[in-house]
Amino acid sequence: MLERLQKVLAEAGFGSRRECEKIIEAGRVTVDGECVTKLGTVVDPDKSVIYCDGINVQKQRKIYYLLNKPKGYVCTNYDELDRLRAIDILKNITQRIYTIGRIDKESEGLIIITNDGDLANKLSHPRYEVTKTYYVEVDGYLTGEAIKSLKSGVWLSFGKTKPVKIQHVRKGKQRSRFEMVLKEGKNREIRRMLNECNYKVRILRRIKIGNLYDTALKIGRYRKLTDAEVKRL
Repeated sequence: MLERLQKVLAEAGFGSRRECEKIIEAGRVTVDGECVTKLGTVVDPDKSVIYCDGINVQKQRKIYYLLNKPKGYVCTNYDELDRLRAIDILKNITQRIYTIGRIDKESEGLIIITNDGDLANKLSHPRYEVTKTYYVEVDGYLTGEAIKSLKSGVWLSFGKTKPVKIQHVRKGKQRSRFEMVLKEGKNREIRRMLNECNYKVRILRRIKIGNLYDTALKIGRYRKLTDAEVKRL
């Protein structure tokens, strides 16, 4: 059966379909010995000999893990600074895997690691509006004005952030604790929003992805997702 090349690459774990389109355009893929850069190229994954970055591409079983990422790890497959990568916490994985979305190096919490490009696209693309819930601790007293600003959106360098949900607020003179629920997640968005409101983040932890959570999973540990959990995502 003929399939689009970017779909075959995504199913083999080389990224989301959009990421695989960029890989193709960059000239990193060969089909039957010929470099392919044209989007929309169709191939027979059972008969064509496909290589990406010198790796033989073949359909692999899809795997899904939930990692409670510790601080100090980056969510990327390629890091020029040779920093600790979240994917390296998982052991004895033969497939090419990657994180769905990112949690910044200074933050911690739940992140899905997989080789399923379609799921990665669904959970990370803004149009699907999959919520991510974060536990946040900041210095000082969280004012009603600050909560109102966060809920309605904060102006940052890229424009105004989308409204967020603030819940389970516990205010204190020295430190305030609350949860933020986002439908998008631009680079370090929560930290930048709170910085704009003059708050320093002390703890930032993702605790929920859509309807997926696990309060028993300790920092630095991971487990396979159940079939039911994957189906609900």
